[in-house]
Amino acid sequence: MNAVKRILVTGSSGMIGTALCEELQRREYEVTGADIRHNGWSRSVDNATVICDLRYRDFFNILPPDFDMVIHLAANARVFYTVVEPALARDNFEIMFNVLEFSRLNNIARIIFASSREVYGNSHDISFSEDEISLLGRCESPYAATKIGAEALLAAYGLCYNLDYIVFRLSNVYGKYDDSNRVIPHFIKKTSEGEDLTVFGVEKLLDFTYISDCSDAITSAIESFDRVKNNVFNIASGEGTTLLEVAKSIISKTGANGRIVVKDSRPGEVVKYVANICKATELLNYQPRVRLDEGIDKTIKWYRETGV
Repeated sequence: MNAVKRILVTGSSGMIGTALCEELQRREYEVTGADIRHNGWSRSVDNATVICDLRYRDFFNILPPDFDMVIHLAANARVFYTVVEPALARDNFEIMFNVLEFSRLNNIARIIFASSREVYGNSHDISFSEDEISLLGRCESPYAATKIGAEALLAAYGLCYNLDYIVFRLSNVYGKYDDSNRVIPHFIKKTSEGEDLTVFGVEKLLDFTYISDCSDAITSAIESFDRVKNNVFNIASGEGTTLLEVAKSIISKTGANGRIVVKDSRPGEVVKYVANICKATELLNYQPRVRLDEGIDKTIKWYRETGV
């Protein structure tokens, strides 16, 4: 029987946090969110969210202490932004340390952490399994360094303080509840404004994950935590698509008239990545259900209906 009932979700006002909290509420978990801003998408999630700044340990006195699990999603998640402003990466590491200390001091022995495919860096390979990681040699950005460091710190807390964990290396999650300038919402917004789309890297090939597949993977891990704990999982579609193909698809689906402008890949960005998802399929019964073509249709529809 699943012993997890009370869950703290950091980053509950973000895209993944909102979708996940809604799903957990639907499944009747006792969910508390923690975020620096209110949730603009879901009233039920906002009502369950404590507004606090996880960079500072003041939140120790604001959040209730009695959780069965922490799901740590909060981060400055835009890779290139950490290249321009490395202090954003420092924030990520400090937030991870504070969340782990909050867990240790309150005897919360389970944590799920949202890491990133950025930890794999650039190499001659395209497809990556969980054990294929060079911790230093291919660290492309300050953001990647924070994820590598956070995974290492989490493992250390596991060994020192009997904290069990699951790490998800997520890849280009997209869909509803996203008003950022990640590539898919950015392209959709640009086409709606009649502007050109800029693709940074003509050969850039990435693995895109629809939001519902991401939240399904996390809920599966919650329900089977004690069986699959202390593992790392790639969560993605298992298929690669170039940014150029994504741009062409969005222009076609929206009927936009803008051009595609191709520029060089920016510093700090991974050029080619496709996830090997066999481990998640085997241990979590993870089966991505929404292919990119359908996911883009769903996403465009949501943006048009909400007017984001």
